[in-house]
Amino acid sequence: MSSADAKMLSQEPLPDDEARWVKLTRITYRDPRGTARTWESAERRTRPRDADIDGVGIVAILDKPGGKEIVLQKQYRPPVDRVTIEVPAGLIDAGETPEQAAVRELREETGYVGVPTETSPVMFNDPGFCNTNLRMVHVAIDMSLPENQHPEPELEDNEFIDVFTVPLVDLWDECRRLEAQGYAIDARVGTFAEGILMAQRLKL
Repeated sequence: MSSADAKMLSQEPLPDDEARWVKLTRITYRDPRGTARTWESAERRTRPRDADIDGVGIVAILDKPGGKEIVLQKQYRPPVDRVTIEVPAGLIDAGETPEQAAVRELREETGYVGVPTETSPVMFNDPGFCNTNLRMVHVAIDMSLPENQHPEPELEDNEFIDVFTVPLVDLWDECRRLEAQGYAIDARVGTFAEGILMAQRLKL
């Protein structure tokens, strides 16, 4: 059983009073010329009141004998009806810091135990469409620890995640190969891969 076994069964409009996770909002704003305009936006209903972000993405790099590898995962995403290539990620809980959320989500989704080393500015996923945002948290994983030798995810009943790793030097080519196989590439993974490619080409 894997993410590839999932598929969309039906699709229909969702009344607002039945929506648990998202809501649609009409925004009225004034443009630079003073003209009143409207915009449609989607918003999450899950952001804790004490948080400035919805969730975290996690950059977890493993030091392997053959070089550095990034921890990725395959997960079926109903909105695109495809298995998506993603970094570990998750929503933040009330009272939790981004770093705490990252450590928790990494352990739950991949089994790896790590220590936060860097946290990004707040990033907006698609600001022309929604207000969803996150912070990317870099997590160092000590491969000498016993718990990181054969990590076991702690998935919930409704989570089906396949964890794998890719050498950083091959990430761009691997994204292209996976796309050709029918996978959807999450923007965080694609942007990270493109950044590595540009750094290689520009010799930064």
